[in-house]
Amino acid sequence: MRFSGLPLLWRVFAINAALVILATALLLLTRGTLHASIALVEGLDLAVVLLVMLAANLLLLRHTLAPLDRLVERMRTVDLLRPGQRLAERGGLEVTALVRAFNQMLERLEMERRESGRRALQAQEAERARIASGLHDEVGQVLTGVLLQLDDPETKRAVRQALDEVRRIARELRPEMLEQLGLVSALTELSRRFAESSGIQVERQFAPTLPPLSDEAELAIYRVAQESLTNVARHAGATSVEVALQPGAESVVLRVSDDGNGMPEAAAVNGRGGLRGMRERALLVGGALAIKHGGAGGVEVRLEVPAGSQ
Repeated sequence: MRFSGLPLLWRVFAINAALVILATALLLLTRGTLHASIALVEGLDLAVVLLVMLAANLLLLRHTLAPLDRLVERMRTVDLLRPGQRLAERGGLEVTALVRAFNQMLERLEMERRESGRRALQAQEAERARIASGLHDEVGQVLTGVLLQLDDPETKRAVRQALDEVRRIARELRPEMLEQLGLVSALTELSRRFAESSGIQVERQFAPTLPPLSDEAELAIYRVAQESLTNVARHAGATSVEVALQPGAESVVLRVSDDGNGMPEAAAVNGRGGLRGMRERALLVGGALAIKHGGAGGVEVRLEVPAGSQ
């Protein structure tokens, strides 16, 4: 192995060890002539001292450079959707300054990630509302006009099904019930439609009273519930799912738990697509999202949002 390919700890230790051994050898060579037995005793004592010095040097170097190893590992695994992953600022002056700079960089990146994510989600919701309005006002009206002019029962049935599908898509894109009747009513209707279309039994556990939430927090809860139920229908192989909305410690807690096939732990932690979208929404309203094995053997999605979050 090339010397430059060694970890920093062993490179520095090798340099220090070489200097200490060289200095010891020079000391021995410059000593005057001694009796053989005395020279042997002094040589053994010097060797012991040399080993102790090298061991102490290795331990000190390991302690000083350990924050660099932690820094490298954190840089490999950092996820901006999991804020607060700071490192303790320990070590020498240079190492501490490096770790502090990394922590400050993470803080700036997290702030920029939240702001860009907020703008992206706002644009996404605006586009969804525009498309939903177009489907409802234009496509829906055209299909309704066609339906009124048809006489053939089979054709009318096909057009009516298409009209129902257009309305369903428009409702999913823009949850008008959330705006008009509130979160509980919107989740009730969402779970009812899910049970009707998927054939999966839904049990609802909604608290009679909940702390007030901002519009953004209510929308985040609704979208997380919507994505969770979509995942259950597509991947879980479940026969039942529970949707619960309960007050927490100055917060509101959503739980969606199914009795399906479960999910690999790596996918739950590092999931892409819809799972990362749910984490993004939770982060932007100051909430916390957890995905774990459910009590019935499937998956439980738990979202906790602070009451009155903005």
